[in-house]
Amino acid sequence: MLTDKAIRNAIAADKDYKLSDSGGLYLFVTAKGHKSWRLKYRFDGKERRLVFGAYPDVSLADARSLRDEARKLLREGRDPAVEARKRKLVNIARHQHTFEKVARAWYAEQKARWKPVHAQDVITSLERDAFPSLGKLPITDVDKPTLLAVLKAVQSRGAIETTHRLLQRIAAIFNYAGGAGLVEGNPAVGMKASLAPVPPGKRWPALTEIDEIRALIAAVDAAPASPVTRLASRLMALTAQRPGMIRSAPWSEFEGIDWADPTVPATQAVWRISAARMKQVLELRQDQAFEHIVPLSQQAVDVLHAVRLLTGSGPLAFPNHRSSREPLSENAVGYLYNRLGYQRRHVPHGWRSSFSTTMNAIAERSHLGSDRLIIDRLIIDLMLAHVPSVNRAGFSGGYLV
Repeated sequence: MLTDKAIRNAIAADKDYKLSDSGGLYLFVTAKGHKSWRLKYRFDGKERRLVFGAYPDVSLADARSLRDEARKLLREGRDPAVEARKRKLVNIARHQHTFEKVARAWYAEQKARWKPVHAQDVITSLERDAFPSLGKLPITDVDKPTLLAVLKAVQSRGAIETTHRLLQRIAAIFNYAGGAGLVEGNPAVGMKASLAPVPPGKRWPALTEIDEIRALIAAVDAAPASPVTRLASRLMALTAQRPGMIRSAPWSEFEGIDWADPTVPATQAVWRISAARMKQVLELRQDQAFEHIVPLSQQAVDVLHAVRLLTGSGPLAFPNHRSSREPLSENAVGYLYNRLGYQRRHVPHGWRSSFSTTMNAIAERSHLGSDRLIIDRLIIDLMLAHVPSVNRAGFSGGYLV
């Protein structure tokens, strides 16, 4: 058997030669003095050779350990050379599939499903908060402690909601990688419990007293502003729908209205918001989209008749002043409220709170202590296109806003 001293003293000769150890292991010395470990063995009736690496990078002890591993594979009926090639391919693939490379592939697959602003938010958050620490790591090396450290760093900035959104995106990336056979398991699973809870949802400034609401509506009607903006505000107040839905509403969604004759009562008028547009406006990434039908009062129909005289030649009911194909600016109505002195008192989204507060108060006065109260509250939330839930106490609020 070889010794370290004998290996060190092995020098170049006129031709290549071998120094045998045991179990088929030998040191191969070239005529130029290069030394490498090799294993001679038989598999499937044929003599084969496996190279372990150069000396002194691979020591005598290392070479013997590699020989023993190879012998174990032979006893299991497996060719050590084939297994070595497989390990090499796996290691190459492992380093090719970095977290960033897999994440960008996932993003490319999902991008078409998202609104542009959301797609940009997703990739920006990954580039800012995930790629600097995780990007160059093989995705198989991203474990729970590593991931938690990255999330805690984001959380330490006070960005709690951002931390939870990042966790959701990383979980989706690992699901994608698992489907492609690149990883087993998902380190993001169960990690939410280790993070600070998301704070309560944002409360939009809103008027809730009937007299104040009427005063705002009257002030908007008398304001020196675009009639399209003023009519959009009126429809927000009358329908309590999301400002984004109203700003981008196409004429094709309004049904049961005789556009040729405004005097015809529209008793069956509805606003049918398509499932596709609900998904787009609400950015429902994982949730199932749903069609939302809004019954329209005669006052809401009157608003639509009025604005149709101004914008009826285009596809949108409330376009901006530059293009009939682009929706009203998301700031137009809000800026109008600010100019009228309602800054931090009422915003366009606040009409939904105004409606909810008013209608729930009426329901409580009418059905306090009755099961009917729960039903009324659920109906109010459905009118707002919320997704309601009932708990053991009877009712819980706070849904898609």
